[in-house]
Amino acid sequence: MLEKMHLESINVGQVETISHKQKWFTTGICKHPIEGVALIEEAGVRGDSIVNTEHHGGADQAVYAYSTDDYDWWTAETGRDVTPGLFGENLTVRGLPCDMNVGDRLLIGEVVLEATAPRIPCSTFATRMHESEFGMAFREAERPGIYFRVLNSGEVSAGNTVTHIVNDSSDVSILELFRFNYALKHDRDTLLRFLEAPLAIRFRTKVEARLESLQQNSD
Repeated sequence: MLEKMHLESINVGQVETISHKQKWFTTGICKHPIEGVALIEEAGVRGDSIVNTEHHGGADQAVYAYSTDDYDWWTAETGRDVTPGLFGENLTVRGLPCDMNVGDRLLIGEVVLEATAPRIPCSTFATRMHESEFGMAFREAERPGIYFRVLNSGEVSAGNTVTHIVNDSSDVSILELFRFNYALKHDRDTLLRFLEAPLAIRFRTKVEARLESLQQNSD
């Protein structure tokens, strides 16, 4: 099954200090569209800055993509003017589904990206949005955007066609993982199913920890 989409914007950020209500963060979350050709490498979009490497970036979360359609929803819901890069995404894609499965791939020219995890909101994100409760709004909206690992590097530019290739061997959806992150109860079989998917290492660690806790509590 192939679905074509459209790359509307490529966004990169430099190191900046942002603040809101006595909270200050040094971050690369403030991303802005660039002109011309961009090189996507294993580490992400060349020229992009990642500050908090404990929670962001790395080979399994090298590229973050967000849907223009979801931005349209935020505009209708909040009346807020949104522009590409506002949520800190590297790629703004028209038609990107929020219910992709882990292991699904995007083809953009020679670039091959593999879906690995949803975005989980943090304090830096809330500060970026100048809204202390934005994390809760983002959670309730269930429009998290998607992290990708880069399977094949290459050059991309705004206007490129994006093709979605479904991974029929995986049935773990991005939204399912997003909900898992907040769930208080877990099922062993579900956690084992998660671990069969090509998860980002940070999410894999979370799943393994909760599986271990579940097993300890059952002993």
